[in-house]
Amino acid sequence: MLSKNAEVAQVLEEIGLLLDIEGKDRFRPLAYHRGARAIKSLGEDVVEVARRNELTKIPGIGKGLAKIITNYIETGQVPKLDELRTRVPIKVMELMAIRGVGPRTVKLMYDKLGITDLESLERAASDGSLSQLPGLGDRSVKQILQGIELVRQGLERTLLADALIEAEKIVSALRALPSVRQIEVAGSARRRRETVGDLDILVNASDTETIMGTFVGLESVAEVLARGTTKSSVRLTSNLQIDLRVIPAESFGAGLQYFTGSVDHNVKLRSIAQKMGLKLNEYGLFRGEEKVEGREERAIYESFGMTWVPPELREDRGEIEAAQDGTLPDLITPDAVRGDLHTHTDQSDGRNTIEEMIDAAQEREYEYFCISDHTKSLTIANGMDEERLEARINEIDRLNESGRWKMRILKGAEVDILQDGELDISDDLLSRLDIVTASIHSRMNDSKRVMTERVCHALENKFVHILGHPTGRLLLKRPPFEIDLSAVFEVARKNNVIMELNAHPQRLDLNAGNLRSAVRAGLRIAVNTDAHSVAELDNMTFGIYQARRGWLTKDDIINTHTLKKLLRLIKK
Repeated sequence: MLSKNAEVAQVLEEIGLLLDIEGKDRFRPLAYHRGARAIKSLGEDVVEVARRNELTKIPGIGKGLAKIITNYIETGQVPKLDELRTRVPIKVMELMAIRGVGPRTVKLMYDKLGITDLESLERAASDGSLSQLPGLGDRSVKQILQGIELVRQGLERTLLADALIEAEKIVSALRALPSVRQIEVAGSARRRRETVGDLDILVNASDTETIMGTFVGLESVAEVLARGTTKSSVRLTSNLQIDLRVIPAESFGAGLQYFTGSVDHNVKLRSIAQKMGLKLNEYGLFRGEEKVEGREERAIYESFGMTWVPPELREDRGEIEAAQDGTLPDLITPDAVRGDLHTHTDQSDGRNTIEEMIDAAQEREYEYFCISDHTKSLTIANGMDEERLEARINEIDRLNESGRWKMRILKGAEVDILQDGELDISDDLLSRLDIVTASIHSRMNDSKRVMTERVCHALENKFVHILGHPTGRLLLKRPPFEIDLSAVFEVARKNNVIMELNAHPQRLDLNAGNLRSAVRAGLRIAVNTDAHSVAELDNMTFGIYQARRGWLTKDDIINTHTLKKLLRLIKK
C-alpha cells in the first residue's frame, strides 16, 4: 500500500503530467512536478505536517498546492484532478510507467491513435499502427511491449520496502492483542525478495476469533477474500494480498520454516527428510506418527545435521549443501557498516543541505560519509560543472577543518559515463576527489556490445573508484540495460574498481546473483544508499538485506572497513 506521502506525491505528479499533455501552459506543470518531488522526499508524515498547518513551509509547496493536499488528506477528493481526467481521459500514470514513454509520446499516441491505457497501447503496438508514428520505430515498439509487461508485473507485485511497511502495521495491530503469543512475517518478505506478490503472516494465539476479526477489520483492507478460524485472507487497497494463519505453539517453528522457504528450498528439504525416513510439513517433522520437532525452526534444520539457514538464503542456490558442510557464510549485519559512499544534496537533485546530510550521518555514528552530487551532463538533476564541483571540494575541506563533526567527510561526485565511455569531468578535478562514482544515466538502449565497451572504457580511467548502479534497473519500472557483466567485472578487477550495491528499494542493483558473481570474480562491493534526502539514508537497511541475499560477508563490503583501510583499499 502506498504511504500517504506517496499517495499525495502521485496525485500532484498526475496533475502535472495531465497538464503537460494538455499543453496549454508549459510552466504550470512544473509546480506540480516540483511539489511531487518535495512530498516524495519529505522526511516525515505529510499528514502531520498538514495537521500543524505547515505545508507551505515545505520548499516547493505554495498555497495552491497546500490547499489541494489538505483537501485530499481530509476528503480523499481532488476536484482539479477529476476535471483534468475528464478533459484528458488518459491513464497517464499507467502509460508513463513504461520506459521511454514521456508526456509528448503519450500526447502523440492519444492525438493520432486514441491510445488511453495499456490495452489500447498494446493493440496499437501489435497491429503495427504504433510503429508508423514519428519517432517510434520497430525497436521502440519492442521496448514498449516489454515495458507493458513490466507495468503489469508491477500491478501484481509490491516493492519489498512498501510490503514491509504494511506488514509492520498489521503485525503491530495484532501483537497488541492480549492472546497473541508469537507473530512473524514469513514468505518472500522474510527472505527479503526485492518484490513480493503477497504477504504471509503467522500467529500463535488463543483467541482466534478476535484475531481474525481484528485482521479483516483493519482500515487498509479493501476486500475480505476469506475468513476462517485458522486462516483468513484480505486484499489491501493497494492490491497487496495478505494471508494470516494461526499456528499452534508446537508447530510454529515448522510452520515458519515451511512458509518462509522457496518452493525449491522446501522440496529439497523434504527430499532429505524422506531419505532419513522422516516426513516434513508445516505441522512438524515426523517419524511415522511421532512428532520429532516442530516448536523451533532452528531445530528442524539441526535434525538434518545442518546449521540453521538464514531466511535470505533459502532459494536452493547451494545453501542446503553449505549448511550440511558447515560452510554457510557469516552474513553481513547492519551494525558492520561504517559509512555511506554515495549520497546527494540540494546542490544537485537532493532535498537536504550538505550540513543536514552530514548531521544525519553522524546520528548514525558513521566513521566517514561521502557527498557525491551529480555532474554537469545530468542537467535534469542540476548536475555540477567544474566550477561548482571545485567550490564543493573547497567547501568540504572547510567543513572537515571546522571540527564540528567527528567523522571524515569524503569529497566525491557521481560522474556521468558519456556515449564514448569518457567521463563528463576533467581528470585534473577528479584527482582531487576521495571517491569517484561513475554511472550510466543516458543511452540505456545501447546494444550489449556498445554498453559493455562504454562501461569498460570508463572503468579504465585511473580516477574511478566505484561503478554506480551497474545495470541501471528500476524494479517494476525499467529492466536492466544489456551489458556483459563478466567482461565488466574483469576490467573492474584489473583496475581496482568497486561494484556498487545501490540500496535504493527501487534499484537494489546489483541483484543477488550478480553480487555472488562479482565476489567470485575477486571484486569488492560498496553498499550505498544513493540517498537524495536525510530520510533515504535509512535505505541502507535494504542494501544489507540484498547483500545477505548475495551471500556477502563483512569482508566483501568496502564500507565496513575503517577509514584508514578503506582509503588504502581503494588506492590505485
